[in-house]
Amino acid sequence: MKSTTELLGAGVDGRHLRQASLELDSLRDRLSLPDKVVEETARMYLRALKRGLVRHRSIVSLMASSAYAACRHTGTPLNLKDVEGATSIKRKEIARCYRLLIQELDIKMPAADPVQFVERIAVKIGIAEKTRRHATDVLRQARRREASAGKDPMSLAATAVYLACLRNGEGKSWRDVAEAADVTEVTIRNRYRGLVRSLEGEPDLPPRRARRRPAAR
Repeated sequence: MKSTTELLGAGVDGRHLRQASLELDSLRDRLSLPDKVVEETARMYLRALKRGLVRHRSIVSLMASSAYAACRHTGTPLNLKDVEGATSIKRKEIARCYRLLIQELDIKMPAADPVQFVERIAVKIGIAEKTRRHATDVLRQARRREASAGKDPMSLAATAVYLACLRNGEGKSWRDVAEAADVTEVTIRNRYRGLVRSLEGEPDLPPRRARRRPAAR
């Protein structure tokens, strides 16, 4: 693959090119971005630059939002928190710049597939391969029954993983899965109701795992 300087060089000059290349290199290394995402990030950044979107915005924030947009566009399972962690920019600013980017450049984003996030959650909480496959099957069933339309893909993936853990006796709590997916326990509980209802009928909610109290001194 071409270097980031070569990818950006056609539309950026001088000091701007050096800083933009450094930012793209940093994002590639910190997020382990595949070549196709790096190339798409560079293309989006150059288009944004030509439209004058860099005015009143930092190179860092525009590059970060371009990387997030490139991930969404290529179906690469990275979220705003991942991009925030690789930069000095808050996720609210990245999200704001991302919305401007797709609006001004008229980018049509494909709907994110929650199946893409199952492996990531599964690795973090350490579950068996059969449970991962079960979670994927749950999501595919939900899609066929149109139970996943309009739902946040990460929270759906987390809910499917939790349900698969429950069915396979993995012993993972709401909190375990919520922390791995960076969503709230309440979100998973609410999604769980709807997901199980669409697949099986009325759900019986399992109890929350009791929090350990510190031992009395």
